Amino acid sequence: MGASEATASARRGGRGARERILQTAVELFARDGIHATGMAKLTDVAHVSTRTLYQHFPSKEALVSAYVQRVESDPEGPVHVETALERRHLSARERLLELFADSPLPGKVVRGCPLHNTAVETAGTMPEAAALVERHKREFTARVIKTAAEAGAHEPETLGRQLALLFEGARALSTSLNDGQPFQDARELARTLINQATGPT
Repeated sequence: MGASEATASARRGGRGARERILQTAVELFARDGIHATGMAKLTDVAHVSTRTLYQHFPSKEALVSAYVQRVESDPEGPVHVETALERRHLSARERLLELFADSPLPGKVVRGCPLHNTAVETAGTMPEAAALVERHKREFTARVIKTAAEAGAHEPETLGRQLALLFEGARALSTSLNDGQPFQDARELARTLINQATGPT
């Protein structure tokens, strides 16, 4: 094997291959969709062999599940807005409203929540990935309910579920319309719901 062949071989496998595959999946799944991104495309862009890909991820569902876990744990990723609930320098009421502050920028393609998009795309065909998405969404709703209780809501479970629904709906409609206006509308509606549940400031 010549030097150039050895370099190409190292680039297509070895240490760091798993991370390259996963990072490529994050980029391609978000941009092109899960079903539209074939394993051949992933190996090409990640510069790994098909054998290497399947050594790390024995099936596409295994890769999609790892993708879901990576996306939900990335503090700079597309679900980072949910960390507003953990910003302890803000009051509980402010943290609830902060969920709706990250309106998509004008002119930028709105891709929505990658976890929601995964649930829609896999539609019962990847139960492991679907279970991960469901767990995340239930945990998120529970965190909203807890924050609603801290904000002094008379019925925190009701307010929390309403705000979680409003948040998810705003992201979905912004994606469908490719427009950030639904997020702005949702923020004002969230303020009204919070005031009704806790009393205005």
